[in-house]
Amino acid sequence: MMYDVHEQRVLVVGGGLAGLCAALFLRRHGVEVTLVERRTTTSPQPKARRINIRTMELFRQLGIADEVLEAARDLASYQFMAAGPTLAEAERLPFTLPGGLPDWDAITPATACLCAQDLLEPVLRDRAEARGAEVRFGVELIDFHDGDTGVEATLRTADGTVQRLHADYLIAADGSGSPIRERLGISRSGRGTLGRAVNVYFRAELAELVRGREFNLCQIENSSAPGAFASIDGSSRWIFSSATGLDRAADEWPDVLRTAIGDPTAEIEIMSVMPWEPGMFVADTYRRDHIFLAGDAAHVMPPFAAAGANTGIEDAHNLAWKLAHVLHGSADPALLDTYQSERHPVGWFIADQSSIRTTDLRTMNRESTDATPLADPLALILGNRYPTGAFVDDGSAHTMDHLDITGQPGTRLPHAYLTPGRSTLDLIGIDFALLIGPSGAGWRTAAAGTPSVSVHDIPETYCKTVDLTPEGALLVRPDQIVAWRAPQLPADPAGALRTALALSLGRAAHPRQPWRSGEPASPAASPR
Repeated sequence: MMYDVHEQRVLVVGGGLAGLCAALFLRRHGVEVTLVERRTTTSPQPKARRINIRTMELFRQLGIADEVLEAARDLASYQFMAAGPTLAEAERLPFTLPGGLPDWDAITPATACLCAQDLLEPVLRDRAEARGAEVRFGVELIDFHDGDTGVEATLRTADGTVQRLHADYLIAADGSGSPIRERLGISRSGRGTLGRAVNVYFRAELAELVRGREFNLCQIENSSAPGAFASIDGSSRWIFSSATGLDRAADEWPDVLRTAIGDPTAEIEIMSVMPWEPGMFVADTYRRDHIFLAGDAAHVMPPFAAAGANTGIEDAHNLAWKLAHVLHGSADPALLDTYQSERHPVGWFIADQSSIRTTDLRTMNRESTDATPLADPLALILGNRYPTGAFVDDGSAHTMDHLDITGQPGTRLPHAYLTPGRSTLDLIGIDFALLIGPSGAGWRTAAAGTPSVSVHDIPETYCKTVDLTPEGALLVRPDQIVAWRAPQLPADPAGALRTALALSLGRAAHPRQPWRSGEPASPAASPR
């Protein structure tokens, strides 16, 4: 047994979607990062597939959106829902949203896609390695100690070599059963287990059968074989999910699948049979001193809103810029407290909304299982507002009944094309951005002495979108969240900007936060 000691700024434990994205976001900000994953390869299971428009916006910011879309090309036409007594008889369901279909170009520059996790993870791993992250699969965290100067981690490689690594911070992206969360004694709350189901992953050549009726999910309304098919590659790989036959042996499934397919001669190869329990479990705190939970380690939710992986990736996006600014010395360590105050309420709300959505594809966007009001699906993806955190709240109104983002601090910057193919979101780099109206020249002088702020002109039409006068300005964080809104040019714009920036970087006094001392955090409030 051999011991080595390595210095590293951030250690990410877990090589799934949240962990790999955390490494990518950190490298974008110039932070040294090591990622360890006890598995020797990326996931062999398709698992998560729906990559929503917000996640694709983040991939666009990373410059990898085209690579993700290329990995997703086989399912490019498989965006629909379908239902019927068998796969052979199923018909596509009309795609509707509660408020009607939007003008997609008016709300996002990105395109959502279906990309199975076993195809997406290799793309993320390759990009993380190419951009300087130390990615080490086949390496397990076997012990850690959180001290005054960071985390001392003990790692073991597949050949039994033991290494020690010091990191300023550790991101636990080690899955729903998170050994790190368990070791820290962090409890979870939520609706708990919501039932039982089984996923049957199989191969069958069904592309011709569904041609012209391609689907993302197909609901089988058949009492002999109820469930739903999910397309993995649109050709030969599929998942059948059912709440019946939970204890059925693997060799019994082909006949059931043929019944659900509607073809008694279909050749079927069972890849795996995995019982699972949908449920809602949200960690009561996302932080314990130098250790942060992200992804499934922080929140487990049913797949009914296709939000779990996307929410985990947004966790990493929120945390990365904050760690970077603290490590680079441009922010106070108190900024890291806002990871809890921002992401915990949103994680809770999305997990709860996922839990109340019915599994019936015909009614899932209209009815909840217990009469709890449903957030608008677009609002759930793009429209969450942080209740408190690293921004200056202006008391403006906000709703989740529809997509309501008009420059309110704590919300994602509204998208608009400034020139063909260039979005307002593309203005946001690794520093804060000050977006100024056409009569706001005084802001340039105000920002001249602030090297961590870039200044960009916005047209008067966009000023109206975000409730600014032509002399107003928006301060936007590196994660594309509005930090401060100044509707007009104040008497002392430089002083106002300095104050807003200080508040957004944790330099103002913060009340004592319970998660710093190990006390449980209070239950999350829903985003406003």
